[in-house]
Amino acid sequence: MEVNKQFSAKAKHDFKLIQAAVEEKDEKAYAELMSIYKKPVYHVVLKMVRNADDAEDLTIEAFAKAFKNLHKFNPEYAFSTWLFRIATNNCIDFIRKNRIKTMSIDSAIKIDNGDEITIDFKDKNLNPQEEAIKNQKIEIMQYVVAKLPEKYQRLVTLRYFNELSYEEIATELNAPLGTVKAQLHRARELLYDMVKNKKHLI
Repeated sequence: MEVNKQFSAKAKHDFKLIQAAVEEKDEKAYAELMSIYKKPVYHVVLKMVRNADDAEDLTIEAFAKAFKNLHKFNPEYAFSTWLFRIATNNCIDFIRKNRIKTMSIDSAIKIDNGDEITIDFKDKNLNPQEEAIKNQKIEIMQYVVAKLPEKYQRLVTLRYFNELSYEEIATELNAPLGTVKAQLHRARELLYDMVKNKKHLI
């Protein structure tokens, strides 16, 4: 891969990290990419879904999918643009499925390199390509979740795949709401660590 010569110094640094991650399987490179972009991605996602817990979950999913497909990254484009596109497409799928109130239709989000990503909710039906991406995302997350300690697996399954609220999970498990929140927070940290270190994604 050769980097676009018109890239900023920041984008060129990202490209070096991608090379190290893909060609040398450098876990520190994956960790640094997540460290750089975790907060910006989270804030973009939060603007779209307007719920902190959902934003955390969707951020994990975005990084899992990006790192799984990092070898397909096109160096003609900035990594940040590619990553934010994955994150916003993931949100669109979530928003369509849940029919939640969000930002206005056809709005755009400005990301850190100055580019704007257009968000289009007009077509509520997934096309075949979007359906394939959605299915791949589910497969990735199911595989990662299966590697969690058993005590967290059911909690995460209820949250991610059954899409229950914290209150519904507490009722389902007959557990205090505070315990559910604390354990899901810990499970989310473990998921971030697995994705950051690319464990179980290869």
